[in-house]
Amino acid sequence: MLFLTAALALASDWPQWRGPTADGISSDDGVPTRWSKSENVVWKAPLPGLGTSTPIVLGNRVFVTSQTGDGPFEGRGRDFEGATEARKSGDGPVRFNVHAFDRATGKELWKHSMAAEGPLQPVHLKHNLASPSCVTDGERVYAWFGTGQLTALSLDGKPVWSRHLGKEFGPFDILWGHGSSATLYKGSLLLLVDHPPGAYLLSVDARTGKDRWRTDRGKDRRSYTTPFVIRAGDHDELILNTNDGVEAVDPVSGKPLWKAGEANRVPVPTPVYHEGILYVNRGYTSSPYLALRPGGKIEWEIKTGAPYVSSLLYHDGLLYMANERGVVSVANAANGASIWKDRFGGVFSASPVAAGGHVYLSAEDGTTYVLAAGKEKKVIAENSLGERTLASLAIAGGRIFIRTDQHLYCIGKN
Repeated sequence: MLFLTAALALASDWPQWRGPTADGISSDDGVPTRWSKSENVVWKAPLPGLGTSTPIVLGNRVFVTSQTGDGPFEGRGRDFEGATEARKSGDGPVRFNVHAFDRATGKELWKHSMAAEGPLQPVHLKHNLASPSCVTDGERVYAWFGTGQLTALSLDGKPVWSRHLGKEFGPFDILWGHGSSATLYKGSLLLLVDHPPGAYLLSVDARTGKDRWRTDRGKDRRSYTTPFVIRAGDHDELILNTNDGVEAVDPVSGKPLWKAGEANRVPVPTPVYHEGILYVNRGYTSSPYLALRPGGKIEWEIKTGAPYVSSLLYHDGLLYMANERGVVSVANAANGASIWKDRFGGVFSASPVAAGGHVYLSAEDGTTYVLAAGKEKKVIAENSLGERTLASLAIAGGRIFIRTDQHLYCIGKN
């Protein structure tokens, strides 16, 4: 099973990217399946800055990052038909923000803001330098930005420590901007910086911000994925989706353990893990997807058809996926064979989540499709907020938290 941090004691929390077990699964029942701009909106809070990071939830607080001010853009826009352009963050210097909202009311409790320092990496118009999601261990919240700036804050917003990895180890430099989020493991933050000029994996003491270890990974590496830890037999393994393949590293020392799979130019998705099997789509256009065991033995591989950006969802023996060309599909987790696929339209960048026997798929135009989990295609609802949505949904306490370009929404049954 996935390693759980101290923050995961409450099933009603969503303390990191993809939730309590880092796989997009919520154990909550009674989660809403229908909403609109006016129906089942418990509250919505304005967000002054942009970002594609997922909100995280702990206790009575919801945390999310944003960027105000526009840095340079790489210049590519509508990669896929139907893609929605980002609005601009506004004039003025670039600043990075961590916001905390009251979970019950949506009132902003505090905002921690810092100036962007050092070179600003040109980014794709789909995201910016506030793409990494926060993570919390129940005592502090940790935020990482695309310049390499890393900060630890108390739950009341007071700075505990901060670092600038771009200044310490070299400017962040990866096409379209950094996307990987931090991962917590036994009191440390694990940070993947697979950038072509010089890649490394870093373990930082979460309490003090000091290095525990750093592993040089060489040059010409590239990854936008968030690493995560699994239990493999009698030991833990840190799983990475990289341009060289699917890799495992010892999370205690950084020592490489194994590597499997073929190379891929743009690895974005994060793997999921269930009962000793890893499932991963590798990224880039019409991604291959595969199942493998710790140690690197490949059980099966399908050469095409999976999403470029969004990760897979495993649920009750099925793999759910929604890609950048608007195609939603369900595959058999036992062999990867397609069960059904259909073109829903739009573009999907957010990763799917599941709760209460339903699967939630959010498109960039702000429409969330709710499916009944299972082999039969059954669309329960199409819910539109009419605002660009690239961030994955968070589910906590029977409510859904949706981050759009303009707002943070709390969806619940009124």
